Amino acid sequence: MPVADSVTVRNTVAYAVEQAESAAREGQQPVSLHLVAVASTRAVDPDAQTELGQAKDLLDRIEVWLDEDLGTAPPSNLDVKLGVIGSDRYLFSPGDYADAILAYADEHSIERVVLDPEFNPGGTTPMLRPLEVELVRGDIEVETAPVERPARSTALARAATLPKYLTIFGASYLFYMLLSSYKPLDFLTGAITATIVTALLAPIAFSRQPSLTRIPRQLARLAIYVPYLLKEIAIANLEIAYVVLHPSLPIDPEMVELEAAIWGDGPVTTLANSITLTPGTLTVSVSEQAFDIHSLTGSAREDLFDGGLERAVRFVFYGREAAAIPSPRERGQGGDGTVESDIGDPEVADDD
Repeated sequence: MPVADSVTVRNTVAYAVEQAESAAREGQQPVSLHLVAVASTRAVDPDAQTELGQAKDLLDRIEVWLDEDLGTAPPSNLDVKLGVIGSDRYLFSPGDYADAILAYADEHSIERVVLDPEFNPGGTTPMLRPLEVELVRGDIEVETAPVERPARSTALARAATLPKYLTIFGASYLFYMLLSSYKPLDFLTGAITATIVTALLAPIAFSRQPSLTRIPRQLARLAIYVPYLLKEIAIANLEIAYVVLHPSLPIDPEMVELEAAIWGDGPVTTLANSITLTPGTLTVSVSEQAFDIHSLTGSAREDLFDGGLERAVRFVFYGREAAAIPSPRERGQGGDGTVESDIGDPEVADDD
């Protein structure tokens, strides 16, 4: 059973334990129950230790639940194993998660997978249904635990903490001053405006707690990233100008999908906008780490899958070591295995 922190994980674990215990007591054959957390980042990634630590905390809680559910006299032929899988690879799509689960199931001769109805380790996008579809590819029984899902209401307001206040105030004040004429009155009105903005936005801003130590480092790296991005934009402008001015108009428009090795609203937004700002590529839609991108030329696609922008964004948000990763092409994208859809040649399109 793959596990992730959710509102139903406790009841799902109880259901899996009940099923395994019942099977063990009814027969004499050994019964194994595997409860594994699926990591979405590799162990070598900068944020991996945080995620792996959270997975370990969850498994520690599950161990306590097992003691509660099995009692003092569990069946002697029932073997329970806990662990973390997926930390040796990049996991993006439901198919990637399914591959990791199926590989583990095949290695341990597991015949049945019980899914938490709220299982969603990759983020906020629903994963259960597409994961079920991917899992049925394997020769394995897949079941969603029949547990109740509590009604949930998402509160708009969140706890406003000092880091939130300081971050929003600083960003608002800086933005105001950039637009001002730097007169003495501007400093006062800027502080008043930033205070009002902070009071209004602090309770609803940020899905995660901002770090006052990490943000300055990210801003410093962002200052390095901006000239790099401007250089890429300038080069792409020259390439597109050549294409437009060429008599044969050598364009080759295609839609491509990029599975980027980034996580979180800030990195995803930065990469999506950077791709759009670079002439020749346009981010059409984003789902988790999957980017649907319109590319105008073959060279634009080459640059995209060479991973320069992806590495640069990782540098900004995750640090220097995080930039040293295989490019999307080296991870198997942008080649024969990448699904690309030709959107047609505008030279033969109807004028009307």
